[in-house]
Parts: sequence; C-alpha cells; structure tokens
Amino acid sequence: MLESLSGEFLAGLRQLNLSLNEQQLEQFLRYQQELLDWNTHFNLTAITDPGGVQIKHFLDSLTLLAAYDKPQTRLLDIGSGAGFPGLPLKIVRPAWEITLLEATGKKVTFLRHVIETLRLDGITVVQGRAEELAHKAAYRVKFDLVTARAVASLATLLEYSAPFCRVGGRIIFFKKGDLADELVQGKRAAIQLGATLKADVPIELAELAELADGRRLFVWGQQKFCPLQYPRAGATMAKRSLGE
Repeated sequence: MLESLSGEFLAGLRQLNLSLNEQQLEQFLRYQQELLDWNTHFNLTAITDPGGVQIKHFLDSLTLLAAYDKPQTRLLDIGSGAGFPGLPLKIVRPAWEITLLEATGKKVTFLRHVIETLRLDGITVVQGRAEELAHKAAYRVKFDLVTARAVASLATLLEYSAPFCRVGGRIIFFKKGDLADELVQGKRAAIQLGATLKADVPIELAELAELADGRRLFVWGQQKFCPLQYPRAGATMAKRSLGE
C-alpha cells in the first residue's frame, strides 16, 4: 500500500526533516482515498490525481512546520475546507490539539468522517463562521497558533484570525505571488488588531516544481489583545478592509 506514495512526496518529507512511521504514512493514503472518493459526489478539491493531492495538499500543508514546530500547541485552522492544513498537521504532530473551523455542512461531515476513519484524537470540527465564533468566549484568545489556507487578503485574514490568538501566540498564512501592496495593507491592519509581522519564510523544496512558485509563510505575532470590536461582520469587511 505504501508504494502508492509518490517519490516526490517522500522527498519533500525528507527536505522538511519529517520522519514518519508506517501508521502515519498509511493515514495519509487513507485520507487521500477518502478525499478522492467523496470528491466524486461533493466538490471538495479541484486536484483529483493522487500525486497532486500528496504534493499540493498534504506536503504544502506540512510546510507550515518550517516556520512553527513545537512539541505541543493549540491550533485553529480557519476555513479548513477538506482539512488543509489542519488534518495533515495532526497526522504528523499527533500531540497537537487542533480545531478545524468550517462553515459548509458537507465539508464538516467529510472532516468528521475522516477523523473517525483515521482514529484521530485531540482534533475537533466546529461548524460556523469565524466572524461569529470569534466573539464567543469559548474560542476568543484560546489558541497558540491560528492559520488559514483560504484565498483572501492578508488584512482580511488577520481580522478573522487575531481575535482567536492568545497574546504571545502566532498567526501563519500561506501565500504566493506579488504581495507587495497586500503586505503593506496587512501591516496596517495588524497595528489595529494588536499583531505584528515576525517572519516572511520562503518555501524552498528542491526539485518540487509544483511548490516552486514563490510560496511564502507570513508569520505574525499577537503582541496584545485584539480589540473587542474585531472581527467585524463579513459584509462590513468586504466593503472596507482594515488595511485601506
């Protein structure tokens, strides 16, 4: 069964200094199988070849560990979708306590199914919207690490994420492309949200053309409590970014 793992995926793990046992590798293959099977009925991913799933979903998710890798942490994955990056990180770092936040019911159902199928402990799926849950005491300022792989501007992602992050915690976003203007707006928003940019980490995995497209991890530190008025309603955020 393990021969179904691509050489590129295994090479990428080595470049990230990740040594996985047989159970973890089998979990990735089972996750891949469930994702592609469910994708025939639900729109979970546009990537439908096994090699692409292993590189563009699994390995890409694990690149977060190049910027943040602690023995234990409380992580919130906002807009988890089909589980990225939260589920691959849980497989590799089983001691992490992970919460997957997803608004779409069919994706929530899929995530819960995968967690049960892989027999993962210490991982929870919450159905809801970030701008609403961030105002609930059970979630606000509760996480050591907040991340999102969603497509949105840095300023918007920060407004969604900062309220969940404890003071001294980290917020990490996956990005690529020309980000000069977006980064300026992100820094402006961060000031209002109590955060600051700590690192801009380029993802450089040799011989993996699929990930050699200028990918970067932006690491923000939560310096002080995020003001209670944030995040604003989704419609308000869409009309005017904090970074403008």
